[in-house]
Amino acid sequence: MSGDGPGKLESLIADISAFDRAECLNRWREVFGRPPPKHLSPQFMKRVLIWETQNETLGGVSIKTTRRLNQIASGKSHPAATKPGSHLIREWNGRTYQVEVVEGGYVMDGKTWPSLSAIARHITGARWSGPRFFGVQ
Repeated sequence: MSGDGPGKLESLIADISAFDRAECLNRWREVFGRPPPKHLSPQFMKRVLIWETQNETLGGVSIKTTRRLNQIASGKSHPAATKPGSHLIREWNGRTYQVEVVEGGYVMDGKTWPSLSAIARHITGARWSGPRFFGVQ
């Protein structure tokens, strides 16, 4: 399908967008070789099927990007992320927070904090694992 061009892709997307639940289930089995997890809405299945169609037609994400996404999803991060001089960035409730890793702590908004967990608690008002909140190991 990779050489079919943009018109063909638009047509495939339009077809999938018009699927009813039964058509979504059938296409899911064709694409993934198994039925979808229970309780997926047709709208969600359509999004996944369209994404798969786009990847197949246009080419998927690079191996490097896939590896990094899997690393992030598993809660692992590059070890250098917590070395002095590193910067951690986290968006929370529409605000972006930047933390600099310094020897013996972390600096955010000009204040030094003893741990990422203390910063996460300050930001959210709840107890969080700081490394998990900032996506580092």
